[in-house]
Order: sequence, then C-alpha cells, then structure tokens
Amino acid sequence: MTVGNETFVPVLLGSDMNAYGMARSFHEAYGIKSLVLGRAALSATANSKILTLREIPNLNTQEVFLPTVLKIAEEFKGRKLLLLACGDDYAKLIINNKPELTPHFAVPYMGRELMERLVLKENFYEICEQYEFAYPKTTLCTFDNKDTFTIDFEYPIIIKASNSVAYWNCSFPGKKKVFVAHDEAEKKAIIDAIYQSSYKDNLTIQEFIPGDDSYMRVLNAYVGKDGEVKLMSLGNPILEEHSPEGIGSYAAIINTFDEALLDKVRHFLEDIEYIGFANFDMKWDERDREYKLFEINLRNGRSSYYVSASGHNLMKYVTDDYIYDKPMELTYAKDKHLWLIIPKGVLFKYAQNVQLKREAKRLIDEGKWTNSLFYSEDFNIIRWIKLKLNNLNYYRKYKKYFNQKGLS
Repeated sequence: MTVGNETFVPVLLGSDMNAYGMARSFHEAYGIKSLVLGRAALSATANSKILTLREIPNLNTQEVFLPTVLKIAEEFKGRKLLLLACGDDYAKLIINNKPELTPHFAVPYMGRELMERLVLKENFYEICEQYEFAYPKTTLCTFDNKDTFTIDFEYPIIIKASNSVAYWNCSFPGKKKVFVAHDEAEKKAIIDAIYQSSYKDNLTIQEFIPGDDSYMRVLNAYVGKDGEVKLMSLGNPILEEHSPEGIGSYAAIINTFDEALLDKVRHFLEDIEYIGFANFDMKWDERDREYKLFEINLRNGRSSYYVSASGHNLMKYVTDDYIYDKPMELTYAKDKHLWLIIPKGVLFKYAQNVQLKREAKRLIDEGKWTNSLFYSEDFNIIRWIKLKLNNLNYYRKYKKYFNQKGLS
C-alpha cells in the first residue's frame, strides 16, 4: 500500500497516540496509509502498516519545520496534501507558517491573530468572560513575582504552565504535566522547581474543582472552512492517566450528550470565526452545577479517536471538506461507545464512578468498545507484543502513581 491515494496524502505531524488514532481513522475511511512526521519513533506508531513514519529530529523548531514540510510538498507534487497537527507545538507552527504552506497544502487552521487570543490560558479566560463560560478561579504567577504573589482562594490548588509548548521543552526533577498543591509550602516548592528549569513563562494557578476523574468532560468539534460547525462530540472520561507525563490525559471515555452545552460552544466557535478542529477540557462543578472550562486546544484531542470509534470519523469530516468539497450538515454525536487505552482490569480497579463502571461493563458486553491502538487491520506480531507489554505496564503505573499529583 502506497502513502495516500491518487487524490490526496494525509501528512500528520507527531508520532504519538493521537497520530495513530488519526492514521487509523484515515485507513478506516479510505483504506490509505498516512505519512507521519515525528521527532522520534513512539510505541503508538511503531511497527505499523497503516502509516509511514519518518523520524525528523527537531521537527518542532521553525528552522527544521518549514524546510521539511516544503520538501514533502515537492516530493508529492501533483497530489493534494492535507496537513494536520497532532500536538500543540505543531499546530502553532502550522498557523505561524500558514501563508507559506497554503500554496502547497490544505491547511484547516485559523490565522495567527486568533491563535494568539486563544493559545495562552489567561487570554482564553478573558474570552470565557465575554461568552459567559464558567471557569475555575484563576490567577497568574510570573517569574518576576513568584516569591511575593498570593492567591485569594482556598487549597488545594492546581499549578500548570500557561505556555504548554515551552513547558514541554523544559526538564526538572519531579516534573508533571499538572500539579496539585495542598498548602503554601507545597505551592512554593512546586513553583521553585519549575522556575529552576528553562521554563520562565507564566504559571496558571487555579482552584481545584472537587470530584474524581469522572467529573471531567472533553469536547471535540470540527468547524468547516465555511466557518460553520459540522461535528461536535462530548465525552465523559471515566479515568485519566496518573503518571507524571500523563496527568490530565484521558485513559477511558464514554460518549455523552448535553445539547445546551453543545449549542453554547457552537455559537462561540462560529462567532469568533474559528476554523478546523477544536478540543475543550472542562469539569463539572457540583457546587454550582456548571461546567468549568479549563482550555481550548487548537487541534483534535489526544483521545479524539473516541469520536471516530462511536461512528463519526473525524478525519472524514476534514477530508470531505478540504479535499472533496462535500457539503456537510451539523451533527451532534449521541451514540454511546467506550474508548480506552488501558487494560479493562485497570479501568475497573481504579475508576471511582460506580455508575459509569456499570455502563462501561454493559458496553463491553455489547461489543461497543475500542482500544484505538489495537487495530485488526494493522496486526503484526512485533507490534502486538510491544503493545501488550505496554498495556501490562499500566498496572505498574497506576499502582505507583494513582492520585499522586504533588512534587515528589
């Protein structure tokens, strides 16, 4: 099987689980291989027959990114190229280089001005105020005021980087994607550790919204090139990952539905003239019975294959829009399906929501479940063994890290 088909080639930037889910969606819709460009070979995309992986060191830097993708455009001249980001850094690079890329690629992304309004969390919360979205009580810590700033809400608190791209590139002992501090001393220790690394941008400090992982919601949307929303799908995570690098990433999701929420987000996306994929993270707050928005990602989410698994192939939406110019009606996904990347034994041991565990068991019994990394059309013994070993490793990870969100 050659890369793409005679009409188009999907070019995916990033080699993680999101890239594999996207490649699987393209293969399921069109029977084609995607071209995956990444800085390193990761287990999710290794030993796969449904994609061609090219390792390109420092691909997430401007100096390497633009020459590389323009070289790809020359290599596949004569075929339509659909350029998609699997991570925040690549989405930012695509948007910053959009004028140079659009002569050669279909680029389903907004312009730089809107990106700059959305990409930093403090800017996003200003927009939340404008569109009457609730969000957690929030303040900013800067490198300059880190020793003197105070908070006006109670512990525990969340500490996370405002600039996710810069934070991804820093390193320090005890690094986690998100921290929870329970008192002033823990807050200071975490902030000091972060700022002793190369990261010097702002930190977002938030109140902790009560509730376990099942109080989270994830919303993936696709907005067409005409500026109208075409697809929205709301997921209810049952369990998140709890390893230091995975905190806040979803490990198991069941599709759910809330028409009023989808209507509100759709109006927001269309009003700000958004284009392409959008991914929202939020948490249900029982105290005032409102969803509290955390952020918007300018791409489909890492766990977004849950949308395709439920019968609404995300990659078909963007392809029909940009490659085949097919008209699409608005769809709110409603079909129930269980998506997971962990063993079922881990899910049922560590998930805390009894009702959702019952629903997960029912969906499994009905055959309505998917692990996006295990794809029958992409079977080979090496990949299968490595994925099985990685799957078993989740038992160790959860035993060691479950609910450990401090610095140690």
